[in-house]
Amino acid sequence: QVQLVESGGGLAQAGGSLRLSCAASGRTFSTYTVAWFRQGPGKEREFVSVITPRSDTTNYADSVKGRFTISRDNAQKMVYLEMNTLKPEDTAVYYCAAAQWGSPAEFTPTAYDYWGKGTQVTVSS
Repeated sequence: QVQLVESGGGLAQAGGSLRLSCAASGRTFSTYTVAWFRQGPGKEREFVSVITPRSDTTNYADSVKGRFTISRDNAQKMVYLEMNTLKPEDTAVYYCAAAQWGSPAEFTPTAYDYWGKGTQVTVSS
């Protein structure tokens, strides 16, 4: 089992950057695929990015490709989402989620068993 806590959200201007962190607890964190999802106002939760347990595979939603970078540090039990060239449409609550040995091709929320409570990102124009 793993517990997840997001941090690093806040207010940014369009074109700016933020770095989100997801802190995990649990002895087997290094066996979990971790993803970031986001949910904007009045929208469904959508996939943003995913990273496999050994960081050998990452995937990104088309809307963030080239602007966001996911990474992880298993020794520190951390996953990061570096967000650059932010746009107002990136405004959302961002969640990290985990699935043990999950597939990096799983982009639906139901594929992930553990979730954090989210961190708000607001991008002003």
